[in-house]
Amino acid sequence: MNSSVFSQIALAPADPILGLTEAFNADTNPAKVNLGVGVYQDGSGKVPILEVVREAERRWQQKEETKSYIPIDGVPAYNKLVQRLVLGENSEVMASGRALTAQALGGTGALKIGADFLKRFFSESKVYISTPSWENHRAIFEAAGFEVQTYPYYDPKTHGIEFDEMMSALKRLESQSIILLHASCHNPTGVDLSHDQWMKVVEVCRERKLIPFLDFAYQGFAVDPESDAFAVRAFAESGLQCIIANSFSKSFSLYRERVGGLTIVTADADETKRVQSQLKRVIRTNYSSPASHGAQVVALVLGDAQLRVQWLEELSTMRNRILAMRKLMVARLKEKGVERDFSFIERQCGMFSFSGLDLEMVRKLKAEKSLYIVNSGRICVAALNENNLDYICDAISEVVR
Repeated sequence: MNSSVFSQIALAPADPILGLTEAFNADTNPAKVNLGVGVYQDGSGKVPILEVVREAERRWQQKEETKSYIPIDGVPAYNKLVQRLVLGENSEVMASGRALTAQALGGTGALKIGADFLKRFFSESKVYISTPSWENHRAIFEAAGFEVQTYPYYDPKTHGIEFDEMMSALKRLESQSIILLHASCHNPTGVDLSHDQWMKVVEVCRERKLIPFLDFAYQGFAVDPESDAFAVRAFAESGLQCIIANSFSKSFSLYRERVGGLTIVTADADETKRVQSQLKRVIRTNYSSPASHGAQVVALVLGDAQLRVQWLEELSTMRNRILAMRKLMVARLKEKGVERDFSFIERQCGMFSFSGLDLEMVRKLKAEKSLYIVNSGRICVAALNENNLDYICDAISEVVR
């Protein structure tokens, strides 16, 4: 027989997070816990369907009249509401026509079409991501054809930010370098810049003529949707052009619906039209047009005063449960005689914590305790609950002593 045309294709390495889930699913230990996957879980360990989502779906099912294609850039009402949520109800940027939004396939899809768009017009630019960053950031921009480098961010010794080193690095970047920034709830560290620090980053982007690309996947998981938008709005209102990728996977618990958006802030309304026309070309060659259902659900919630209040309440419940788990984990570790200071976990925000566990500890916890943690030591705090916390803390206390 002739050899297969695919015979030269090697087996790809497992995704560092999705591969971890595959190993977790194959584990027969009844006490196993997956602390790697980035999804919110409630107190019973389930990924919930929000009640406000159920109500919006009911309303949409009664309202929907066709299954025809939606526009290339998505549901128009959804795009307008995303802009209001991200940029603010009374945003001058919106009023002056200096922003455009395209519905995207989740936050990852937003990053992808943003990367492809930039490659068409800034092909010689380099992309800079934080050290560390979400694993897929590098992969997405490299797949678009960019050279990806890093800038300093997290200091494992202080569990804080190497801000002076970060600023020094940004000041050395070439004009039109693309800088990927985590607008809120930094993934994987859970450590965010202060408001003053953000304003300094805005200024250096202006001075060096950098292209800010903000990943805004966790709006509402730090303080609240308005407070968490500080960085995004600081860039938008500064007069700089910037790109914002947002997601409703976490804040609406709509993971499988793939609901996100890409917002680009331009110099004026005429530029908006030109940029929008080119972004549509990018989308057309990727997937033609996005799916309808998830975006219609989000639009119904954001556009209805009563549903919006209900969503904010449910979002607050999720956020507060994560905060409670942070505090409880630190307290339980201390109760179990762990001398290492884990109090920094309480100061972090969002779904993740850079736990400080090294690779040897992570591997031991997986092999001996069926605790599945990303090799970097990042844990998903949202996966903790009253039923598994003691087991997790007992296991950690054994490896850190």
